[in-house]
Amino acid sequence: MGMGLPRCYFYAVQCLIFLLLKASQCSSFVQTIGHADECSALMQFKQSFTTSKSASLDPFAYPKVASWMQERTRRNCCSWDGVECNEETGYVICLNLNSSCLYGSLNSSSSLFQLVHLQKLDLSDNHFNFSKIPSRLGHNLTGLTLLNLSQSSFSGQIPSEILYLSKLSTLDLSATSFLDMTFDYDHFSSSKILELTNANLRSIVQNLTNIQQLHLNKVHILSTLPDIFANATSLKALYLQSCGLSGEFPVGIFQLPNLEVLDLMYNEDLTGYFPEFNKSSPFKKLNVARTNFSGHVPASIGDLSSLRLSYLSLSFFFDHNYTYYDVSRNSFSGQLSESWSWVGKLTKLYHLSLAYTYLRGEFPSFVANLTQMEELDLAYNQITGKIPSWLAKLTKLTAPYFPFNNLQEAIPRSFFQLTNLQYIDLSSNNLSGTVELDEFFKLKMLTVLRLSFNKLSVHIKTSLTATSPKFEALALVSCNLTEFPDFLHDNSKLVELDLSDNNVHGQIPRWMWNSTGESLWYLNLSHNSLTGFEQNPVILPWKNLHLLELGSNRLQGQLPIPPLSIQFYSVPNNGYTRGVSPSFCNLKDLFVLDLSNNNLSGMLPQCLGSSSAFEILKLRNNSFHGDIPDQMCPTGQGSLKMLDLSYNQLRGKLPRSMENCTQLVFLDFGNNHISDSFPSWLGTLPVLRVLILGTNGFHGTIGKPATNHEFPNL
Repeated sequence: MGMGLPRCYFYAVQCLIFLLLKASQCSSFVQTIGHADECSALMQFKQSFTTSKSASLDPFAYPKVASWMQERTRRNCCSWDGVECNEETGYVICLNLNSSCLYGSLNSSSSLFQLVHLQKLDLSDNHFNFSKIPSRLGHNLTGLTLLNLSQSSFSGQIPSEILYLSKLSTLDLSATSFLDMTFDYDHFSSSKILELTNANLRSIVQNLTNIQQLHLNKVHILSTLPDIFANATSLKALYLQSCGLSGEFPVGIFQLPNLEVLDLMYNEDLTGYFPEFNKSSPFKKLNVARTNFSGHVPASIGDLSSLRLSYLSLSFFFDHNYTYYDVSRNSFSGQLSESWSWVGKLTKLYHLSLAYTYLRGEFPSFVANLTQMEELDLAYNQITGKIPSWLAKLTKLTAPYFPFNNLQEAIPRSFFQLTNLQYIDLSSNNLSGTVELDEFFKLKMLTVLRLSFNKLSVHIKTSLTATSPKFEALALVSCNLTEFPDFLHDNSKLVELDLSDNNVHGQIPRWMWNSTGESLWYLNLSHNSLTGFEQNPVILPWKNLHLLELGSNRLQGQLPIPPLSIQFYSVPNNGYTRGVSPSFCNLKDLFVLDLSNNNLSGMLPQCLGSSSAFEILKLRNNSFHGDIPDQMCPTGQGSLKMLDLSYNQLRGKLPRSMENCTQLVFLDFGNNHISDSFPSWLGTLPVLRVLILGTNGFHGTIGKPATNHEFPNL
């Protein structure tokens, strides 16, 4: 009897928490009856899209709309997954379809705009096929207080009608990509970006007077930040990563009374300086990494009481313990390794990034005081000596990022006492010795391991499949490997695998795609001694692969056809034969294709290169013959920057459609059998720097340019 009351109380609290969580996710737990017209509009919205797992980046994404019922239960739409209705009126007030695997275009005729009572709309982490954000959002959904369209593949100019949403407190249009963790996503096609004019940026502050959370990461603004932002007194979080900002950052923004989060990372033309900070400043996250901030780093940062907290809610949808300070890669004066004593005061700091800050000498001793530290980024510095054994005292450490330093000697055994480690990056140092990978297998939470470009010899015991962690990313470049890591045999979570520059020989095993067929995005096996696939696939079996690097191996046979998701396909310096399948023309997101230095032959598909995404096409040193494809930049909107067709057997004339390739920088037709007059018409290309036509059959006169504007950058 004495045990009954506490147990009932325990379960009652559990039920209450569950109901509150469901409510916060726009899932109504009250059996409200919806309006038939709105339920019908939701069903039409569902039917206007297909669902595909590849449309969402979240590995736990699922199609919420799949559970929405048909005609006979349509009036119960208030109980549908992701839908919340007002309990009194029955109108839909919240639609949360984030990570719902939706694929298709969102246009102005969408039935979504019939939900005029909406207050919260979250369509983040879907794929809207690079359609424009419809202007009707601002006309029809004027009651919105929250709008989240982040990571959903919109493109074009953000409509000014967004400014009509005067009740917004949260606006998230960020275009940040998952692939940022693996390679430079900035080089992806410029035709697939969101843009915001300086005038609209200024108007956001003027019109959206209730805005508290503003997320514009990777939206191309390409201008200065208006001074009027210093008047945005309601702002709590401002995210402007990779926006192309320039000019001087308004120092008044640092004094905003409610600003807790300021993230300016990757705006390398943005200048600015830190003012002296007041102890009452509410900052909890401050990130000016990869900007051009300069001047004195005030020691008063160490007195910011909020930066010493261990709790911060990053946004409306994410409840995450996060205390963050980042000043990496900037132009702060002085030897920063001697001026960071104040960092030791921030004893409750959760995340510290001092990348690119010219730290030099032994491992910085002030880190020893940061016992609450979970993420520590010291990348791109000049830290020497060994990894200190006292690092094991930071028992909460989950993510040590120490790449691109000069750390030496072996990885200390004390490192493996950090049982909470999830992400390890020790690449590009001077570490040496033999690494038994089973030591890392003792770290049960480990999901990311990068040991590339050291002097390490990684030894793998193949009998540890059952006990090895389920890696999401594994990079062992130049680690003296001779075989595939067998412990990956049953890893269905692997997203990134880089085993390049080793001596892995033989065939790519079949289990590689049996286990990673759904998950793998990034695969680099270049510079090895691979001879082929254990079972040669006509179409590569990785359904969501974005990057494939197989160059400098001994691969032969027909080119494997990549999935539609591919964006970077590079297989140079192999022995591939036959031709290029017309299937490559269906790869609408492909922006790099490198088939150089193989034994390929046949005629090139005339559609090759016609995709607006294409930026680099390298077919050098093969045996292609026939005419050059005539569909390069057919509309004048292509993004082709480099075209190398040299050392082939191509004939005929240069296609005049090349005149439309206004972003072309490098053009090489050398060593073919082209017969044509000198292409003076290429002189209109504004950024062309390299033009190679030698060893062909060009003839006629190279005359004096008609104007001074021909070949302006050659």
